[in-house]
Amino acid sequence: MDIDFSEISYLVNPCSRTLHADYQQFLLSLIGLTVIDITGENTDEWRVISTLLHGNEPSGLIALHRWLTSENELPKPKTNIRIIISSVEAATHQHLFSSRHLPDGVDLNRCFNEKGIKSSKDDKGKHVDGYIQRAKLIEKAIREVDPTAIIDLHNTSGNGPAFAVTTLISPNVLSISSYFCDTLILSDINIGAMMELDFSCPVVTIECGGSNDDQAHEVAYNGIKQFAKCDSSCALPQDKAVQILYKPLRLVIKPDRKLSFSEHDENYSGVTLRSNIEQFNYGGCCEDLLLGWLDDNGLENLEMINDQGVNVIDNYFKLVDDKLVCNTGLKIFMASNQRDIARSDCLFYVVNNVNNHL
Repeated sequence: MDIDFSEISYLVNPCSRTLHADYQQFLLSLIGLTVIDITGENTDEWRVISTLLHGNEPSGLIALHRWLTSENELPKPKTNIRIIISSVEAATHQHLFSSRHLPDGVDLNRCFNEKGIKSSKDDKGKHVDGYIQRAKLIEKAIREVDPTAIIDLHNTSGNGPAFAVTTLISPNVLSISSYFCDTLILSDINIGAMMELDFSCPVVTIECGGSNDDQAHEVAYNGIKQFAKCDSSCALPQDKAVQILYKPLRLVIKPDRKLSFSEHDENYSGVTLRSNIEQFNYGGCCEDLLLGWLDDNGLENLEMINDQGVNVIDNYFKLVDDKLVCNTGLKIFMASNQRDIARSDCLFYVVNNVNNHL
């Protein structure tokens, strides 16, 4: 598919005809990167909602379309709202919402800073420069309205409950998170995501839950409604207590190792994760819990790099015979049995099993 990465479409207070009867028709009517501006009661202030940075994560688009069309007229938010719909081409490739990015493309949400860009450019044969250009267009579209808050809507790679992610905690970050979920992860991982840019305002990534889960669409819709209707003020009201989990780490499989999923040990080479690995998302994992099996290379198949660049996998996992088990109590999230995502991103994220509520 040929993409004009320099193109960006703007819609201002679109009418019902432009929005179409359902979200599928609306998505198919879009050309590519699209910005929708909705006028609020306070026209001097802007908030930004981003969705579809990944083409296989539909909850944000579904919820936004529902929010825009649930009444006989457009909603009137407290402030202006700028909606950014990013990976339209990936979302409409073959079956709707089946592709994270196009086959000859790269992950757009790894193209917003130098570290992520370098990683993407290391992926040989991919059309990286166009995605970097699109990321810059998205950044420009955000900066030109100088927003007071940004939410970036996603779905989790596997099934699991909703959670929020941020790089900096503030009262407004806690409030925004509480509109969608009751768990917030403070992350210092630098992978080129939009959330890592400094926009001088709260930036919160919302992982709404699994992409095929109706509850995830509902989480996104209810959160958007609350985010849009909050009074324009320095302090947004917090909806509920939020649990904070600190500094996740990414468990990744080395590029040349095989990845499999199974219900029991099949003596495969490389790494074999339990086929029901998604059931552990966000539950506490106790010490000695079995997560999978490894070949003769053991933990050498895997890496978990901390912010000092040290592989700390031995602190979290151990090998018992050929079994991959937890070395301590921990929480995992974003575990998925989709092999392409697990290989290109990570097997899952890990945090220490510590409870903090604010």
